Amino acid sequence: MSEGNFEKKIKNLEEIVEKLESGELDIEETLELFQDGMKLGKDCRKMLDEIEEKVNKVLSAEGSKVETEQLDV
Repeated sequence: MSEGNFEKKIKNLEEIVEKLESGELDIEETLELFQDGMKLGKDCRKMLDEIEEKVNKVLSAEGSKVETEQLDV
């Protein structure tokens, strides 16, 4: 996974949100964009979870004691 891929997905998600917030779309376009946005959000969450797992593995291998805190997003 490349950072560019994640950044691109986030940018696409932001563009979808802007379009949905504009209120200028018909119902079919709104539904399609909403579905696309939900998929992008899910993909981004999965990517972040994978990164978190890798970071935790690296820190554990180094013998570092790590405390994590879940953020509300």
